[in-house]
Amino acid sequence: MISRENNPDYLNSFLDYSVTILNKSPNSIKEYNYDLATFLKFIKIHFGLTKENDFSKIVISDLPIEVVQKITLDDIHAFISYLATELRSKSATRARKVSSIRIFFKYLSAKAKLIEVNPAQNLETPKLDKRTPKYLTLEDSKRLLDVASNEDNRNTERDYAITTLFLNCGMRLSELVNINIKDIQFDECKMTVIGKGNKERTIYLNKACMKAIAHYLEVRPKEGINYKSKDALFLSERRERISNRTVQYIVKRELQQAGLDTNKYSVHKLRHTAATLMYQYRKCGYPCSTRIIRTC
Repeated sequence: MISRENNPDYLNSFLDYSVTILNKSPNSIKEYNYDLATFLKFIKIHFGLTKENDFSKIVISDLPIEVVQKITLDDIHAFISYLATELRSKSATRARKVSSIRIFFKYLSAKAKLIEVNPAQNLETPKLDKRTPKYLTLEDSKRLLDVASNEDNRNTERDYAITTLFLNCGMRLSELVNINIKDIQFDECKMTVIGKGNKERTIYLNKACMKAIAHYLEVRPKEGINYKSKDALFLSERRERISNRTVQYIVKRELQQAGLDTNKYSVHKLRHTAATLMYQYRKCGYPCSTRIIRTC
């Protein structure tokens, strides 16, 4: 939840613009708010407007637009340097903040007309570190599914369906927890999900996914479901829509039981796994119905 009362008016106006015009997701709005609040707190220190060095104690609601009008590209570079040297922020983190700052100043100059010159117009994105994506091998994935299907708990069908969807569909965590039963077109073996940026996309389901979902629906609670969660596919023990944290716990537990490194693999890495295996087995010439894990 964003504490709008802690923001200056022009920052809240930018967040409103991002929601209504740019159609940004709630998570993107939170990231914008955090990144820009951090930047403006740095500006208060950088311009000598506060003696406080603890960012959590710096107030920015009183920072006037006149101060923002004085910000130059050098000041932004000083902030990025501070992130790298003092906060030891990774290049990906710095790149995200650069993106937030760039779109913020574009709004202030081109849309809100609150500043005459956009200091971030020539702001470059930090070069990202080259990283090799981590993903499970086909054998690792099969072992993880074996663990999920053989767990001795009352949520085995649910947890197996969750793991099966991750490994076969490459969906995001937020997409999975927000699946509603009505989003699934059983006769056409596909479902509609709301992805990043509130964009709707269609995911086609193979036999493994359809079978796992069907088995789970047979045991999914029918009574006592929280009214707001009555349409949710996956339910928690409290019979509410399952949370991100619960799904992360389920996957971590299964990874541990499968003997896989939980410091190396996570829910997000299962998304990489699905994409990688689909690509590998497409290249190998397997037909569509057999290239994904456990199709029957």
